[in-house]
Formats: sequence, C-alpha cells, structure tokens
Amino acid sequence: MDISLFSSKGTPFNFNQQISDDPIIDMHSANNSHPSPATHSSDSAELSAAGKWAANLLRECARAISDKDSGKIHHLLWMLNELASPYGDCDQKLASYFLQALFCKATDTGRRCYKTLISVAEKSHSFDAARKLILKFQEVSPWTTFGHVASNGAILEALEGESKLHIIDISNTLCTQWPTLLEALATRNDETPRLKLTIIVTASVVRLVMKEIGQRMEKFARLMGVPFEINVISEPTNLAELTKEELGIQEDEAVAVNCIGALRRVEVEDRTAVIRMFQSLRPKVVTVVEEEADFSSPREDFVKCFEECLRFYTLYFEMLEESFIPTSNERLMLERDCSRSIVRVLACDTCSDDGDGNITGGECERRERGIQWSNKLKQAFFPVRFSDDVIDDVKALLKRYQAGWSLVPPQGQVDQELGIYLAWKDEPVVWASAWKP
Repeated sequence: MDISLFSSKGTPFNFNQQISDDPIIDMHSANNSHPSPATHSSDSAELSAAGKWAANLLRECARAISDKDSGKIHHLLWMLNELASPYGDCDQKLASYFLQALFCKATDTGRRCYKTLISVAEKSHSFDAARKLILKFQEVSPWTTFGHVASNGAILEALEGESKLHIIDISNTLCTQWPTLLEALATRNDETPRLKLTIIVTASVVRLVMKEIGQRMEKFARLMGVPFEINVISEPTNLAELTKEELGIQEDEAVAVNCIGALRRVEVEDRTAVIRMFQSLRPKVVTVVEEEADFSSPREDFVKCFEECLRFYTLYFEMLEESFIPTSNERLMLERDCSRSIVRVLACDTCSDDGDGNITGGECERRERGIQWSNKLKQAFFPVRFSDDVIDDVKALLKRYQAGWSLVPPQGQVDQELGIYLAWKDEPVVWASAWKP
C-alpha cells in the first residue's frame, strides 16, 4: 500500500520517531486534500470527551487499511496521534501502541520496526532490570504464576518416585518457575532426586541474561540440597529437529517437557512437527501454558486478526491499569513489551528473512486458543486432568491477589480434562494443560 505521510515541514516521516516516547508519530500533512490540523484537533477533542473512544477509532483505521483507503487511513492515523499517549489512561495507551502497529502495516515497515524495537530492548536489558520486572509482575498479578503452579504440580506428580529427573524447559520466563519446584523436591519424604534442567531459549533478549540466571539457580539448588545441573541451548535453528542426543537425555532419566508461552513463536505449519519431536523424547509429561488468544487468522483477513488482537490486549491493559499504580515503571515496561508483540502480530506478515540476514523468523507470532492447541496435542498425547491437589494450589494462589481473578474449566467441559483457564473478570486469558503419551 502506498500512502504519503509528511511532517509539518513537508519532510517524510522519520521512522525512528516511531519508537520514541511521546508523541508517537508527527503526521501534519503538506497535502491540502486532507483535513487541516485544526479540523483534526476539533475531531480529536470531541472523541476524547466522549470517553471510551480508542477501540472504535482503531477499528475504523484497521478497516481503512484493509480497504486500502489512503485518504481515510491518513485522517485516522492523524486523529489517533493527536489522542494517543503511552503515559495516559488505558484508551490513550491502547491508541498509542496500536497506532504504531497500524502505521507499520499501512507503510509495510513492520519487520523493520520490530527489528528496531528488539534492538532497543536488548541494549537496555539487564538481569537486574528483568528480575525486578518479573518479580513485581508476579507480586501484583497471577498472569505468569498461574501457569507455573499448575505445571509444577503436574510435573511433580508425573515424576513422583523417580531418582533422575530431566526437565526440558522451552520458555522465556527466566527460570522463575523453578525455585518453588526445587523447594518441593528438597522437602520430599523419600531420597532427594537429581534434577537436570535444559533451557531452550527462543528469544535473543532472554539469551543475554541466561548465564547469570544459571549461576543463581545452581547456588539456590545447593542451598536446597538438590543435586542439580543446568544447560542452555540458545535459539536452535529448528525446534522440531532437536534430538535426545542434542538435549543430553540419558536412558535412566525421567523426562518432562515444559512449554510456557513458547509454542506461539513456532510457525503454524511447523507446530505438529514440534509436537512430534516432544513425542520422540518419550516424556512422562508435557505441560503447555499459552495465553488465550487466536492470532492465527490468514494474513489476508487483517480485520479479523486485528479484532482479536484488540480484544486480548484491551483485557491485558485494563488488568495492568488495575494492578499497578499509575506511575509504575514496571507497568510501562510491560506495556512496551506488548507494543512489540502488537507490531509482530499485526504488521509482520511473514516469518522470512528481512533481506539483510538479520531476522530469520523471530518476528512472527500466531497465537492459538487452548482448544486449538488441544486438537494438535491430541495427535500425539492424551490430556491429563489436573489433580484436586494441584487445583487447590492454584485456587490458593489466586486468593493472594486482588478480586477479579478466577479459575474456569474449558468452555463446554464439566471437568478440567483439556486444561484449566485463568480468567480476568470472567474472561479467560491464560490456558494451562498437561499431557501424557
């Protein structure tokens, strides 16, 4: 799509502005065929006074992009830019981050933008900052701890009585799941088993801090008295082609595969192959946790994908708004991480190389709902119902947080055979499940 966006000086839009703080985009037009700034300001003031305006305005813009209506796109992007702010209320934040993605989609700059955003994140990433962010998020919200508790419970039950445990962890959670599992192993009545943890890192930002995380995990395991070994495999070329030998799996080890928020980064056509790879490892249990959203629509159906993306991130941003104080730096960091995901979902149409050899697929993200994952996993595994003890642990966890969180079974299911859902104000947001061969 070819649309011309200019600054007030008539110069082309500067891409680097797109990742600056505020304003997001400066799009005063030198083209008299578009409404004047005064007209835009009047429209913006009326919309802002109307209350919940962001969703409708964003939907209009998405439809205009789908229809390739250049004049309407320019008008709506301008209005969004006038109203948006990453430091405002929930509507202003949604407008700010979705504006970035919609602009990238309209100008076909999504992969370039995503590459830049990741580069900025990598430069500012440190272990201390990442640890502080994760711990604060876990303190105010069960969004991540829900999956940790459910998965750990299923893993401990499946590996009960085994003397040598090997967990293949495919996630980007910086090992925050494993201290509680180490504590549980240390307090078992029988002999403390040996634990080998193999971390498969699928994001470059996380790779940068894994060395220090590994050292801390080893120190904590020594304190707990658990024989422990940790190995890291950084960004394998093809997850589906990993073998028992590459993962260091021994014949006398009881294997568990743990996937938290990782499968959605696997290309849709490769997901069945990855699940078959899990099957080849002959695990005692496979645990899968994914956010409940469906971004797998064909890229030609941009509006449908946009609607689902807007629905999901509206819930997420509203949750952050109620969980953090308005001036929270951690909240702003989480929102900026969302901005990268929104660009990846809406404006990165393919998972191919960008032409410079710098990006080879990491910008693609096609999430699926729990029922869709279940249909894939059932080709190789049988679902395992979470035990009453695990469910009680999850319910106890939720009581530590503010009102609004609940545990719900899959839609149409009386029990938890196909997993359980964390719900925010009755809307399922995270799905957790366990599977056996």
